[in-house]
Amino acid sequence: MTRETAISRATRHFDEGQFIEDLARRVAIRTESQIPESRPYMDVYLKQEITPAFDRMGFKTEILPNPVEGVGPILLAERIEGPNLPTVLMYGHGDVIRGLEDQWRSGIGPWQLKQEGDRYYGRGTADNKGQHSVNMAAMETVIAERGKLGFNVKFMLETGEELSSPGLKEFCETHKQRLKADVLIASDGPRLSAKRPTLYLGSRGCMNLTFTVELREGAHHSGNWGGLLANPGIVLAHALASIVTREGKVLVRELLPESIPDSVRKALLDCQPTPEPDEPQIDPWWGEPGLSAAEKLYAWNTFEILAFRTGNPDNPVNAIPGKAVATVQIRFVAGTDANTFIPILRKHLDANGYESVQISMARKSFMQATRLDPDNAWVRWAAESIRRTTGAKPAILPNIGGSLPNDCFSETLGLPTLWVPHSYAGCSQHAPNEHALGSVMREGLQMMTGLFWDLAEEGVPKSLS
Repeated sequence: MTRETAISRATRHFDEGQFIEDLARRVAIRTESQIPESRPYMDVYLKQEITPAFDRMGFKTEILPNPVEGVGPILLAERIEGPNLPTVLMYGHGDVIRGLEDQWRSGIGPWQLKQEGDRYYGRGTADNKGQHSVNMAAMETVIAERGKLGFNVKFMLETGEELSSPGLKEFCETHKQRLKADVLIASDGPRLSAKRPTLYLGSRGCMNLTFTVELREGAHHSGNWGGLLANPGIVLAHALASIVTREGKVLVRELLPESIPDSVRKALLDCQPTPEPDEPQIDPWWGEPGLSAAEKLYAWNTFEILAFRTGNPDNPVNAIPGKAVATVQIRFVAGTDANTFIPILRKHLDANGYESVQISMARKSFMQATRLDPDNAWVRWAAESIRRTTGAKPAILPNIGGSLPNDCFSETLGLPTLWVPHSYAGCSQHAPNEHALGSVMREGLQMMTGLFWDLAEEGVPKSLS
């Protein structure tokens, strides 16, 4: 009964196929939170798949309603072994993005797990069923090897993350005492690279906005009206070009952070993004001049155009459209006040003659930016545990480039937050052909088993609460 034998047990659990069997069942449940008709599958996933798994580990489980009507429920599983032991809050999400079945390549699909070499295809393999399955299997391994965990766990699994986690903050506020813990340990998002274990401490925030230019009702023949009627598509294109250059530099400087903290710059010196050969290669000329690739991705704000529509792109006609719409996204780092984005953009557009461009929130809510100091004692402890298991120094990112509801844990619950991802950037997350790498999940299972083993040993940071 040692750390090494526990990790060996975890490795066998993957190599002998039990982990993949569990993941295959979970992938087959169509938990598409963005499709209202799939709402019943959230109950199936939590009640019929996840609850029995926690029951086997001796957890007490309860499925609670989301505070927001129409959003899937939240499962809370608890195993309390002693009042003086460290308590870990864990998190995952059982919902997935739309399946997009007709867009997957031939031979694979979203609802059947299929292996091709090191890749396991299926919706949720990377985001997030594969990741929380790794963590659940690691806990089960430690219990089987040690006879107990040696610490307390509260595991929260929501089913609305792909909707930007509506109701999660209210849930945490309502159940704040029940969710009290010493640290959050969770898994989502990608590693810095497929081959390097990664520990990240927060996430960039994310706000989606809708830009609209509506000049008149309907479209009008371009032969009769061309040159006489203002074209909303052209107006909107120029308005957007006044915000960001063709090289991706944001021109409205009030949208950006004042500077990058020295501790963040130092941490990122060792964390340069290095895409795999089959991943998109970085365009070095794109983005904020003077910043490294890591600083652009993890320490700066970006303005992206996600969609632009005017007229009928699928069936163009010879007519000047009356309306143009664009969906844009601002990713932002901790220290940025996202509530100022719309007023800043409104002032800029008005000052540059674009009063006809209307701005509104594309979603009712947005995810805030968070970041834990890389010098925090929990960070040093987790990094050493991962190094001990893998033999490699993990990449430590102050935050990832994507967005998560981490503010619910870091701000509402006041916890230090550690994220250990079990995916990689080329996983086609949110797209057709989503997949996870077997090698990364296998190593993730080893790392988390070691991490959970170490939580019952000497050297665990003391609670600051």
